[in-house]
Amino acid sequence: MLKQRIITAVVLLAILLPALFYPSYVPFACVMLVLVAAGGWEWGRLNGYGSNLSVLLGVEMIALCALSWWLGMLDVSLLPVWIVTSAAWVLGGAWLLRGAVPGWPRVPRALRLVGGLLALWVAWLAAVQARRVGINFLLSVLVLVWVADVFAYFAGRAFGLRFTRNKLAPAISPGKSWEGVWGGMAGVIVLALAWVWADAAAQASVASLYTRLAQRGWWLLLIGVVFLAAMSVVGDLVESLIKRSAGAKDSSNLLPGHGGVLDRVDALLPALPIAMMLAFL
Repeated sequence: MLKQRIITAVVLLAILLPALFYPSYVPFACVMLVLVAAGGWEWGRLNGYGSNLSVLLGVEMIALCALSWWLGMLDVSLLPVWIVTSAAWVLGGAWLLRGAVPGWPRVPRALRLVGGLLALWVAWLAAVQARRVGINFLLSVLVLVWVADVFAYFAGRAFGLRFTRNKLAPAISPGKSWEGVWGGMAGVIVLALAWVWADAAAQASVASLYTRLAQRGWWLLLIGVVFLAAMSVVGDLVESLIKRSAGAKDSSNLLPGHGGVLDRVDALLPALPIAMMLAFL
């Protein structure tokens, strides 16, 4: 299992890193387009649609993103989209988590379908626009989510239930603890402070998300990264909730040893548009 995970990770990095660091944003946009299409296919399967319709949903995601690209949406400010999406994730995420697993089937099927596809579409827009801002900016957002996840994992294993009596969301994800959440938040604060220092030392031509926030006040930097870490947890929990409702362990088996695409990008779905909102509001 570990060997399979490592091989899959190496292959993914071999595809993603050259696209990310290529002088033009186009290869990265195309790689993200493939991932979003796979996410659309997985979303159809998780919501009980047949294989043919699920494939059609993946094709529709490609068409929607490609149409947005052709219409020039990547070239203009999408701040209203980031604001509306951020509000939807905060309010909708809280509502879904409160309803837990039994509440998901009560959401109208059409609303579930459209909501998930829109979340994927907006995440694609945010990721590609972030790459157009600069590699340093995009990496600062991606690494924040990864660091929050890694620190949460180790803090949860080391201190889980040491300071609190209750798990974070036992009915949705029994392995997560409040101590893990706090550890993730502490990790992203350290990351942000170190990245701001590195930007200044290297005189970075493109400011990271952290430097952009720090330039408007250190208080905004701290609140912003903690908020992003919290919303990455919301994205993770929402996907876990949906998988439990569907009776699925993983969103698919597209990535051997890692599950599906949605399993890997669930925390990024809210984090990317929220980061864009915080950076450009």
